[in-house]
Formats: sequence, structure tokens, C-alpha cells
Amino acid sequence: MSGINVMLVDDHAVVRMGFRLLLEAAPDIKVVAEAESGEQAVRSYMEHHPDVVVMDITMPGIGGLEAIERIMAKDPHARILVLSAHEDSIHPKRVLNAGAMGYLTKRSAAEELIKAIRTVASRKKYLEASVAQQMAIQQLSGEKNPVDVLSAREFEVFIALAKGKTTNEIAETLNLSPRTVGTHLYNIKQKLGANTSADLALIAMRCGLIDP
Repeated sequence: MSGINVMLVDDHAVVRMGFRLLLEAAPDIKVVAEAESGEQAVRSYMEHHPDVVVMDITMPGIGGLEAIERIMAKDPHARILVLSAHEDSIHPKRVLNAGAMGYLTKRSAAEELIKAIRTVASRKKYLEASVAQQMAIQQLSGEKNPVDVLSAREFEVFIALAKGKTTNEIAETLNLSPRTVGTHLYNIKQKLGANTSADLALIAMRCGLIDP
């Protein structure tokens, strides 16, 4: 594989700098663009058309999940590798459903990230072994995860609520009106059979989405 152009998407400049140095040590990888938010990722993708997007999913604004959906809507052939701190089986399932081709946790070794980029560049899926195992176990056990019923936007609001964020804080972070967040909150509680924010936090803990 020769000349893989990569775009890095992460809201932390130091993290992007670290990954850039790491990736450009590989002879066949070049970082051609960076973005610090989901909105910027969509704009930069259309400008640079990188071979692979390496994207975090927890970011201010529309966040990574919606950014993936928007990029895929503009270019169904986009190759997106998610590099995330989340080690549960729900986030990988979400991003793969949204159209991403790979999922890797940030604790992976440098060599694995480079291998994942090369794999995704060749249009093959790449899942970190431990994540793939978790997803397989969940599938085999037939467990239906309660949060599977939430839309991508509802899922992001749900996580923020479970972490104790207020409606106004979520509205500001996701660039939504407090009223829209309130509507999402109502729908989330209806779908999950929850009455309070504490109920939502318990559901998130049981699903391994937040630490107890």
C-alpha cells in the first residue's frame, strides 16, 4: 500500500500532535488534515478527501457519531477508523452501524493503529481484538442492550445526562436549544422506562458506558 492520506479528528491538540508524529514515522502514511470538532471534520473531509479518517467520537458540537453519519451521507465510500477511549461494546456497534470501518481504543499500541489504518485504507474492516470479543459475547448471549433503541443523537444526550450534565450544559456542548434537549430527554426516558436522571445513570453503569 503506497501513500495513505489521513485526516486526524480529535478535540485535543496535544493528542493530534502525538498521533501525527506517530503516523508520519510510517513511510506510507501522511497526515493531510486535522479537525477538532465533528463540524470541522465534515468540512475538512469535503476539502481534502483523505483516504482514511481517524476520528475520536467524544467531542464538543455534533460529536463523532453524527460526524460519521454526515460524512457517509456525502461520501458513502468514506473510510473512517474510530480511535476512542471507550472500551465497551456499545460504542463500537454504534459507530459501525453509522458507517465506520474500524474501531480501536486509545490504549492500543502504536503498531496496531498503523496496521488498522492500512487495513481500513484497503477497504477492510478492523476491530480491536478485545472489542470484537466483547461484541461477539454480547451477540452470542442474545442480550438486547436497552440503549440500542436510541437514535444517535439520543444516545449522545443519554451519555451526557448519565454523566450528570445539565440540560443547558448539553445544549451548549451539542449546539442544540435547551428545548430540543428536553424533547430528547423525554423520548429517552420513555424508550428506556426511566423516571429520573439517576435511573439513566444506573442504566448507563449497567451497560458499562460510565464508571460506577
